[in-house]
Amino acid sequence: MRRRTLLAATSVLAARPTLAQSWPTQPIRLVVPYAAGGPTDVAARLLAEALSASLSHRVIVENRTGAGTVVGTGAVANGSRDGHTFLVATVAHVVNPVLVANLAFDPIADFGGAALMGTVPQVVLVNRDLPVRSLPELLALFRGRPGGFAYGSAGNGSAQHLAAELLKRQAGLDVVHVPYRGAAPAVADMLAGQVAMVIDSAATAIPMARSGQARALAVTAPAHLSQLPKVPSVAETLPGYEAYTWNALLARAGTPPEAIARMNGAVNNALAKLELRGGWRSWVSPWYQTAPHHRLTPSFVPRPTSGRGYCGRPG
Repeated sequence: MRRRTLLAATSVLAARPTLAQSWPTQPIRLVVPYAAGGPTDVAARLLAEALSASLSHRVIVENRTGAGTVVGTGAVANGSRDGHTFLVATVAHVVNPVLVANLAFDPIADFGGAALMGTVPQVVLVNRDLPVRSLPELLALFRGRPGGFAYGSAGNGSAQHLAAELLKRQAGLDVVHVPYRGAAPAVADMLAGQVAMVIDSAATAIPMARSGQARALAVTAPAHLSQLPKVPSVAETLPGYEAYTWNALLARAGTPPEAIARMNGAVNNALAKLELRGGWRSWVSPWYQTAPHHRLTPSFVPRPTSGRGYCGRPG
C-alpha cells in the first residue's frame, strides 16, 4: 500500500512541470457575471484580446447574468478546476453574502485569486434632458421630490448600487433603486429617460460624457480625472465621499497552482502591454502587478471599508 501511495504521489509531482509547460491546452473562458457592453465586460474583452495574442489558445468572454452576479459566480464555483475557466469578479463578489440569503458558494473559500486587473473610479451620469448641470442641482432636484426619481445599477451589491447608496446616505436622499442585469441595460434606460441617474464605471462613462450622450456631473475619486478635467469630484460637494470598483480574475478553489501562476504572469504581461498602448491607463487607476494567491485572502480581495466612504481598493 505504501509503495502504491508513493508511486501515485510521484506521478502527481511528475505531472506538474508538464502542466506548467503545456498550459493552456484549450481555449480559456473568462466568465463575466454581467450583461455585454458594461464596464466589466469591456475590461474583460480588452484583456481577452491581449491574452489571445500571447497565449497558444484563444481567450473567450462568456456573459452569465442573473441574480446580481450569483448565477455567473456560481457557474465558476461549480465548474472545472482544470485552469481554463476564470471569473471576472467585482465589488459584488464580497458583498453577496450580506445581500443573498443561503448563498450556494463561499466567495473566499471556494475561489482562488489569479490576478488583480485594477481599480476604477466611477462617474455620476444623468440623462442630458434632466434639468440639472451640477451635482448640487441634482441633489436639490432629488430632495424636492422624495421618492420621485430612480437610479439604475448593474444589480444588487454592484459597485453602482453601493456608490449610489453611499451618495443617498451622505446627502440624505430618497431615490428609488432599480437593479438591472448589468450596467449596460441600466445605462440604456438612463439614456432613454427611464431612470434619472447611473453612477457608472469610468471605463464606459468617459466616452459617453465626451460624446454628449449623457451628462457627467461628478467623479467618485477624490480628485478630478485627467480625461474629464472639468468634472468635479463628489467630495467637493459631499466631503469624505469616495467610491471605486475593481476587477479581479478568480478561479475555482482547487485549480492547479501551476495554471494559476501561468495565468497570473500572462495577465500581468498583457496589462503591461495595454498600459503602453494607453488602452488601460486611460480609465484604470492604477493597475496592479500581482502574484497569484491560491486561496483568497483580505490582502488579495479588495473589501468595503467602514466609515464614510466606500473604497474598493486593495487592502
